Amino acid sequence: MGQPVREYLLTLCVTAAVTYLLTGPVRKFAIAAGAMPEIRARDVHREPTPRLGGIAMFGGLCAGLLVAAHLTNLKSVFETNEPRALLSGAALIWILGVLDDKWGVDALVKLGGQMIAAGVMVLQGLTILWIPIPGIGTVSLTPMQGTLLTVALVVITINAVNFVDGLDGLASGMVCIAAAAFFMYTYRLWFGYGIEAAAPATLFSVVLMGMCIGFLPHNMHPARIFMGDSGSMLIGLVMAAGAVSVTGQVDPDLLNQKAGGLREATHAMVPVYIPLLLPLTIIAVPVADLILAIVRRTWKGQSPFAADRGHLHHRLLEIGHSHSRAVLIMYFWSALIAFGAVAYSANDASMWIVLGIVLLSAVGLVLLLLPRFTPRAPRWAERMVPPRYRRVASGPAAAGAESAETPPEERRPAIPPGIHGATAIGDRSRFVDRRKAGSHR
Repeated sequence: MGQPVREYLLTLCVTAAVTYLLTGPVRKFAIAAGAMPEIRARDVHREPTPRLGGIAMFGGLCAGLLVAAHLTNLKSVFETNEPRALLSGAALIWILGVLDDKWGVDALVKLGGQMIAAGVMVLQGLTILWIPIPGIGTVSLTPMQGTLLTVALVVITINAVNFVDGLDGLASGMVCIAAAAFFMYTYRLWFGYGIEAAAPATLFSVVLMGMCIGFLPHNMHPARIFMGDSGSMLIGLVMAAGAVSVTGQVDPDLLNQKAGGLREATHAMVPVYIPLLLPLTIIAVPVADLILAIVRRTWKGQSPFAADRGHLHHRLLEIGHSHSRAVLIMYFWSALIAFGAVAYSANDASMWIVLGIVLLSAVGLVLLLLPRFTPRAPRWAERMVPPRYRRVASGPAAAGAESAETPPEERRPAIPPGIHGATAIGDRSRFVDRRKAGSHR
């Protein structure tokens, strides 16, 4: 067990390091190439930010697969066509994303490109062969059914991740959490039950974690670079490839024999059962956001691909949560659903798992209802935390102190509350007015 873990850690570290080191030069390239679109009405950030972060993430993906191909316990994965299929589909979706980040691509064209990338993976063997249905058993799929289901799963996952990429660090963090839970699940299938068909999905999840971890330091609020569609569609495709691999290649009947009985096998396959058309509950939050967006836009008579400010993370900001807290709340729900499903599949004490999930869900609901609550650090730790967590005078007291010590012409206007809560900086026009006033002095 120790040797495979070390090899997975090496693959993870190499992928994260390459992604992290490439992101800086990619940011400079994006600025020079002009991949800094103007701020749109639905955007949350206040300054034009370069995109094309997917270039660095694709470099990390290639580096991780290259290293894994030379490791003792992982090189057997490359005897199959699945890594080659993943790399082919990832290259196509990455090129499409780069074009969209720089020049913009029509939504229908992107949808067609996503379907082509999924079809390329199907042609190379990365497809769903059967699906397990509770109470019925294993249902074998025809080649046409397997192709359609695989393409649908890939397209849904790509767009789910793309839709949730609306706040700094949100998409990469949520996908990293999902990949960590997925790794625990597939690693248990491979080394716990000896099912070698789960090996590719285990490798894909490790590489995906490395891509997200390496990019996150550059993408946390305030972000210095965005992953863009070249990154969000890429990590969505890698996640979908892992889902297709473990769902379509792992025989439930073999798992039944390895687990020692129907009840144990059912527990182990819970992430595959719920729901059937989307085998991984670990992407439940992005998919819920995707479905709500489609319903909302269709109800208004708009195109399902029309952008708006109605996503879950936008609503968290509107009710008063700060940018960072909104991201952490989305992290919380993603981790709760993902690791809850994995824990339920691995533990016979299912009732205690369900009770724990219910309890944590109640905690999450309480956090949603406290958007204006701002924790304060102890006085001895004030220098080590951001200013908004320090116990300093604010509001009228701070304004009064400033007015007593500062000349009238240099006083700063009070910052009004906005949709960002504690991180709001008010209307940008007042900064422009101050700069203009300063130029005349």
